[in-house]
Amino acid sequence: MNSKDLRENLMTIGVTTLVIVVCLIILPKLLLGKSIDIDNLNEEGTTISQKTNPYITVEGNKKLEVYRSNTGKTEKIDLEDYIIGVVSGEMPISFEEEALKAQAVAARTYYFTKREEKCDIAKNGDICDTIHCQVYMNKKERKSQWDKKVADSNYKKIEKAVKETEGKVLAYNGEIIKYPQFFSTSSGKTENSEDVFVSAVPYLKSIESKGEEISPKFTGEKEITNLQFASLANKTYGANISSSNVQSNVKVLGRTEGGSIEKIQIGQAIIKGTEFRKLYDLSSANCELEFFKDKVKIKTKGSGHGVGMSQWGANVMAKEGKKYDEILKHYYSGVEIKKIKYK
Repeated sequence: MNSKDLRENLMTIGVTTLVIVVCLIILPKLLLGKSIDIDNLNEEGTTISQKTNPYITVEGNKKLEVYRSNTGKTEKIDLEDYIIGVVSGEMPISFEEEALKAQAVAARTYYFTKREEKCDIAKNGDICDTIHCQVYMNKKERKSQWDKKVADSNYKKIEKAVKETEGKVLAYNGEIIKYPQFFSTSSGKTENSEDVFVSAVPYLKSIESKGEEISPKFTGEKEITNLQFASLANKTYGANISSSNVQSNVKVLGRTEGGSIEKIQIGQAIIKGTEFRKLYDLSSANCELEFFKDKVKIKTKGSGHGVGMSQWGANVMAKEGKKYDEILKHYYSGVEIKKIKYK
């Protein structure tokens, strides 16, 4: 067979293959009125399922505007630079690299939530730089808080963690998750979302978080005078108690799966554990009360709301050799890690 005949045969085979793909795969879907997601076609022309597709397609670009609370102005930056600033603000630099990577993915996921649900204090920006959204510091601000001898190496450590997770987010059922909650320290077990926030979320379930006793925030203690205790309860919830009968008028009515107070009765008022934590400015709703003649001692376990990823727990897992994806899948039940693709 000469070269001309070979080329003609190869062209014939290529055309025949294309016709078969059109007739057997694409044409039937068109005839049945089904749309075809071109973004999700693989090299063979077949549709990639949500579960196997490594990408999530979003509109827009990699730029965002973060509202700077100290100046009242917005700062336009690249998404990945923003994530570096969040990781440096939200997690200790001493933490393991895999824990920093897990934080980067959670922070990036949270940003995409805020793109859909705008921050109400960011004015013309996409997101603010406080705990209302996520703590963010730019490179100059963050490095100024470190010793000059280690500032460059510290920043490079965070840059590396973010770079190695670039564009990656958490997904559930093929969609970016809306609530990638995280907090400082658990009591040894995280909380179900419905026990802390408004409703149940399938990927925010109570799970064990071992080894967090090493956190400086694992336990805490606060003393409140009986007069202060009674005054706050009376003023805020109409409890109708006095400083002389605090102990006899306080009763824990139930606890969550994670160990926090679910409901507590104070005199005539029954309030949620989350409200009790806020009322007395406690580090955690997982607490025990001890009553004395003139004061109440409240001993807490953990720090933060307790839902989602424990940052100190993530670091414990990283020290044990777990990779960032294993850490994330431990704290967020049933999630997958996908990569953002822009339209």
